Amino acid sequence: MFRRISLASRLALLFAACTAVVSLTAGVLFNRASEAHFLELDQQLLDSKLPTLRAALTGVTSAEQFNGHKDAVQVELAHSPDLALQLRGSDGALWFDSSSPVTVQHNVQAGLQTLSNNGVAYRAYNIALRPGELDSPQLTLLLDITHHQHFLQRMQHLIWLTVGLSALATALLGAWAARSGLRPLRRMSDIAASVSASSLTTRLPQTEMPVELADLSQAFNAMLGRLDDAFQRLSAFSADIAHELRTPLSNLLTHTQVILTRPRNLEEYREALLGNLEELQWMAQMVNDMLFLAKAEHGLLNPNRERLALGQETDALLEYFLPLAEEAQVQLSREGEATLAGDRHMLRRALSNLLDNALRFTPANGQVAVRLGSAAGQVSISVQNNGQTIPSSALPRLFDRFYRADPARHEGSSEHAGLGLAITRSIIMAHGGTIRCESRDGITRFLIELPV
Repeated sequence: MFRRISLASRLALLFAACTAVVSLTAGVLFNRASEAHFLELDQQLLDSKLPTLRAALTGVTSAEQFNGHKDAVQVELAHSPDLALQLRGSDGALWFDSSSPVTVQHNVQAGLQTLSNNGVAYRAYNIALRPGELDSPQLTLLLDITHHQHFLQRMQHLIWLTVGLSALATALLGAWAARSGLRPLRRMSDIAASVSASSLTTRLPQTEMPVELADLSQAFNAMLGRLDDAFQRLSAFSADIAHELRTPLSNLLTHTQVILTRPRNLEEYREALLGNLEELQWMAQMVNDMLFLAKAEHGLLNPNRERLALGQETDALLEYFLPLAEEAQVQLSREGEATLAGDRHMLRRALSNLLDNALRFTPANGQVAVRLGSAAGQVSISVQNNGQTIPSSALPRLFDRFYRADPARHEGSSEHAGLGLAITRSIIMAHGGTIRCESRDGITRFLIELPV
């Protein structure tokens, strides 16, 4: 199978073809201009001979009269070796022929014509000896234009040679120019070929790229940035999963090994199994949460749409969290009303995650407030609590999986794996909404905006 022609070769061939066409067109035009120029010169030369020949043949009306002027005509023709003359009567009879190489017929149209004989070209000029007279003898002047033809033939050969050499030179120079011009593309190809999991930080130098490749290099660098970010997230995700599962698995193994060190009564075995069950339930919940997030990232969440009164749904959640709030000495409140079309279970889960998060970080005698509102075709939900201000550097990562704003990680925690806010964002995005967090002056507020 033939290899595909490279882009540089295509450009070189196009350059060569364009040069050949331009050179050939210019050569043909120049050749035709030369032919027209020589025709004009021949016409002028023959016209300049007519007055002297007519003067030498003054009064000639018959072949007998011509004999008295023959010497004068021959003397005049001797001054122009390339010129020959044929003289005919009005009836077409040949009166005189000065060794003309070709014979011109009597009925040939008057004017200048080009004839050839044995590969030699002539200009034949047919004209009446005495213009305006019907019985005037006819003059035929024949001019040898062999030197003209040789010049035109050399010109044609030179044209073809020029076309060939120009095409070849342009192809070579075009290949060099195309190869030089496409060097940035080859550099991009080399960088793309060198990209791997360990070299995602490589970037194209945009300042060295030509204008035509600036957008492409920018898009390429942006793609590498996204790949690097995704890879870093994937690496962190794998490390976080291992981190979160390591402690409960270690607890299960240690607890089970301790129980099996010696025979125990039924109640001790029952307590051991209950302890293991709690760890297994937490691990199962985390796996389910991860599957939920995986579905969300692949666009597989399809919320059911039903009209929901957010005031009633929020009140139900606040009633559920009320015992925990009373134990933590935190006050719960709700303001405003709003309705929207959404999935009841998903939205309850999202609000439940926010309320649970707010209760955990609200100090005693603090307050958690939920505010509902609607305007301009959107529903707004705000979950606010007082407590320690979240650093601004941590706000963009709050919704990342396994991320905790508190740098002190609670290994083995069976309550919070750092997935709640990530799940909340996935639910809000599945409903076509947005969520963000603000934290300043001891007040932390999660703001949700959803289409009605």
